[in-house]
Amino acid sequence: MKNEKYLGFGIAIGLALGSIIGMIVDNIALWISVGIAIGAGIGGRLDRMKKSDEDK
Repeated sequence: MKNEKYLGFGIAIGLALGSIIGMIVDNIALWISVGIAIGAGIGGRLDRMKKSDEDK
């Protein structure tokens, strides 16, 4: 797979985990936001790592 995008994958995983944690602690709005932010950060980092590996 040449055109893999990890940002969308990270956001999706963060959304799922944030929803689960939000349901457990009864504050879903906060944890969805936190999950998306963390997922976007991880996905962006994975995209940059993949790009730097391709440049070598």
